[in-house]
Amino acid sequence: MSAQGWLVDRQGRLRTFHRRRPWVMDTFLAVPIVLFSIPNLIEEPLPATIATLLLLPPLYWRRRYPFPAFVVTAATELIEGLLDIGVGAGVILLVMLFGVASRGAWRSLAWASVITVALLAAEIHLFGPAVENRLFTSVLALGMSVAAVASGVAVRTRRAYLVALEDRAARLEVERDQRARLAVADERARVAREMHDIVGHHVSVIIGLADGGVTLARSRDEQTAEPLQLIGETGRQALGELRRVLGVLRGEDADAQLSPQPGIDDLDRLLPSVRAAGLPVTYSTAGELRALGRGVQLAVYRIVQEALTNTLKHAGRGATADVTLAASDGEVRVRVRDDGRGGPAAPSHGLLGMRERAAMYGGVVNAGPAERGWLVDVVLKEPA
Repeated sequence: MSAQGWLVDRQGRLRTFHRRRPWVMDTFLAVPIVLFSIPNLIEEPLPATIATLLLLPPLYWRRRYPFPAFVVTAATELIEGLLDIGVGAGVILLVMLFGVASRGAWRSLAWASVITVALLAAEIHLFGPAVENRLFTSVLALGMSVAAVASGVAVRTRRAYLVALEDRAARLEVERDQRARLAVADERARVAREMHDIVGHHVSVIIGLADGGVTLARSRDEQTAEPLQLIGETGRQALGELRRVLGVLRGEDADAQLSPQPGIDDLDRLLPSVRAAGLPVTYSTAGELRALGRGVQLAVYRIVQEALTNTLKHAGRGATADVTLAASDGEVRVRVRDDGRGGPAAPSHGLLGMRERAAMYGGVVNAGPAERGWLVDVVLKEPA
């Protein structure tokens, strides 16, 4: 350990010891007072003994009651001057003034300073030395008093600074824990959103296939209609539970994903499954779509997936859909239009998810009834 580290360690141990056993330091201050008072105790036993006894108690309760301790010491100092005895009250008065500056209220410090100046003036001019020594004594006493006040204020400032540091460290620890919890919550929300998007789409496809199978089986008078109908009903129940459990978490994670996420190329695999569920879909593109960033491509994929999922749920039998993607002038436009019965009666999780994804890229979503059917029109801005 270096000399500086050793000194800091010793200082910390001494401060801890002083905090636990303050009476030890007070006793160290009391012993010199008693020793200094011995000559006066011999010459004038009664007055010196009374003054000494008045000085000792304030030393032990000056931390809890700094201003009352100062007042008692100042009164003892005045008695010393009147009786012309010396038991060290002047030195103790500086200690008490330091205590008021470091622990007392600012108003108490102002009063203590006024009392000290008045007491010094009275002692120097009424009970003090000869006229030729008064100026030197006044400057010395005033300088020591100012030093005591300045030291006390410095200790008060340092103590407040340490308290502020401890409070800041505690707040930073709380904020760190909050950030960790928020990060976990964001990750859970992201996973829940992706589960809702992916699983919800595939369950909708299963429901569509089951409903189509039921219609086909009934037209052929086959016995498979009832199992297929059961599959469709079970799928709807599962989709409802999925929305209830996962659909309430709609967080978004704008950071790069650790696992591969679908992009525009994956629409070539998405659309056949939608067509197989009974929804004819046409698909057209314009512009350099594959040059878009992965985040924008993921947003486009999810928007198309959500729009087609809503079409499967609400457009009805015999509906068709048209998907158009166009990239130009730093913007991407996604249009999904169907000619069915219309969209959801109230804003669904899918529509809310579209708006959230569009907001990530400064875009807007317009979704509503068209001349026939339902139109989803989304414009995304490509990040610079």
